Amino acid sequence: MPTPEKVQAVTDIRERLEGAEAVFFTEYRGLSVGAIQDLRRSLRDSGADYKVVKMTLAKLAAGEAGFEGLDEFLSGPTALAFAQSDPVAAAKALKEFSKSHEVFVLKAGFLSGVILTPEEVSKLAEIEPREVLLAMIAGAAKAPLFKAAGMFGSFTRDAASMFSQLMDKKESGESVGEGEASDASLPTEEPADTEAVEAEEE
Repeated sequence: MPTPEKVQAVTDIRERLEGAEAVFFTEYRGLSVGAIQDLRRSLRDSGADYKVVKMTLAKLAAGEAGFEGLDEFLSGPTALAFAQSDPVAAAKALKEFSKSHEVFVLKAGFLSGVILTPEEVSKLAEIEPREVLLAMIAGAAKAPLFKAAGMFGSFTRDAASMFSQLMDKKESGESVGEGEASDASLPTEEPADTEAVEAEEE
């Protein structure tokens, strides 16, 4: 039977999943505590939190939130980046960090109910900040049709699609997941260096 502590941990992770604009799944194996602290600071500046969590608990939380297809990314020494306000800024921070830390692995992203591959997260990171895009849209609306077409033609199809999803979420004020529910078992293992990382965080 789950302990109260584990039940609370699952609830905390579920609430983070439901409240985030986007979630990114990363493998931190081989990173020093100092490097993880640097990544946390960078993500915090981008409006995101970086948490090392037990994968068995994370799977339970994802199930309770109604998020499907995430179990394959919730294995091994995995940490989650929860983008609270700007998925693009969080994706940029992760991409920049990966350039100087070869052992860092970005497994996937989860935005507006859609699972993003590492390549799609990279494209998301290349999108201009929301304020710039809004200005471009406003300018395009006033420009002749052929100029507007040229402007939007600079986006890749995937990036434009992702931006459209992002804009829909931003304008509606909804969070990434507004889901259903489920529940179950206890963790049997945890990455060896998780305790050191969490101790540093506290």
